Amino acid sequence: MTASSKGGAMEIKTVFDGRFSEYGRVAEELDPAPLLEVLKGKSCPEHVLYVPSDPDLEGLPAAEVIRDRLFGGMPVQLGYTNGHNRKMNALEYHKASEYNVADEDVILFLARRQDLGPAFRMDTASVEAFRVPAGVMVELYATTLHYAPCQTGEQGYRCLVALPRGTNLPLPPVERQDGEDRLLAAVNKWLIGHPEGGCEDGTYLGLTGPNPEV
Repeated sequence: MTASSKGGAMEIKTVFDGRFSEYGRVAEELDPAPLLEVLKGKSCPEHVLYVPSDPDLEGLPAAEVIRDRLFGGMPVQLGYTNGHNRKMNALEYHKASEYNVADEDVILFLARRQDLGPAFRMDTASVEAFRVPAGVMVELYATTLHYAPCQTGEQGYRCLVALPRGTNLPLPPVERQDGEDRLLAAVNKWLIGHPEGGCEDGTYLGLTGPNPEV
């Protein structure tokens, strides 16, 4: 399977490929089955839905394992991104790792924060695609640019998103400076949009080249 970029083909590797170590790792500290069981009860709309914090997920014993073992006791939130999506559209990063596990195979478009130019611009030729099998939990490092998963079939996906508590919530009043501040879109969220990505007004459009899609 390949991803396309307006005529060009992008190889889709798996998260078990050695290249994935540049971006993250497969996390095996817990059984994600109870998390996936809760996700099955959530809606899967035709668009992409993101819920930062879900009490059903956070009430599971697995949430304590994620807090204590994966985040070292730091307060965390367990939410989800569900829906149907085939394009990258944007890239974001956080100043902490993110953990994902989905009920279906999904594709993640990833790039390295280290490869952002001084003007916080990036050609999408630097992006790599990775398939995450259903039920496999992955850690995406804080240096990894990522965004919403892409589906591999017609059924869409339901995907856990575990992050430090407060991430992706609305920003408090802040005085923006030049540089990285231009990317700040929410709490602990720095966002770089693609001109074809349909991002909200005010999103910093720093991605050039084709908008990759599955």
